[in-house]
Order: sequence, then C-alpha cells, then structure tokens
Amino acid sequence: MAIFIRFFANILGLYLANLWVSGFSIIDGWQAYLVAGIVLGLLNLIIRPILKIITFPLIMVSLGLFLIVINAIILWLTAQLTGYVVIENYIALLWATIVIAAVNFIAHWFK
Repeated sequence: MAIFIRFFANILGLYLANLWVSGFSIIDGWQAYLVAGIVLGLLNLIIRPILKIITFPLIMVSLGLFLIVINAIILWLTAQLTGYVVIENYIALLWATIVIAAVNFIAHWFK
C-alpha cells in the first residue's frame, strides 16, 4: 500500500509542478504522468539511496540541503529517461524539485 501512495504522490507532485512552475511541463497527457511518476518512484527507490551514500559528507556539511541537489538529479534523470518531462532551465528544475518534495513529504504522513 505504501508503494502506491509513493507513486500517487509522485504523479500528483508532477502534476502540481506542471501547473505552478513555468519552464517545467509534462507532455502527452495522463499517460505521461503515469509513466513519469513510476520512473521517478523507481529512481527514488533504486538510485537515490546510492547517491545519498556517496554524497553523505556533502549532506552533512550542508546540513541536509544537498538532498535538494540529489532530488533534482533524480528529476533530471526522469526527464532524460522518459522524454515526457520538459525542463527548460535550472530554476524550473529547482522549483519543480521543491514542489515534488513537498508533496512527497505530505504524502509520507499517510503511509
């Protein structure tokens, strides 16, 4: 059940980022949201822990702020792998990352 909440939170986060962040968009409708949400969830499940271990010293020195960079890398990888996510610049990537992280933070309460 928790995995479905994570995937739904990723899809909702992508949808809200598409609405609120200029320079960030999802193309081709709901199928694109579904594919991008699943890919984002799988990357968070597989790649994110590896990146956190590798960059642990940077995370500690920055008091956790480097986690935003890790989340941005995961979102960028999602865009590269799916082709449905369009990120026009780094500012759009940063804001979309923050929106998706906030949705996932709120969804974490419902696990």
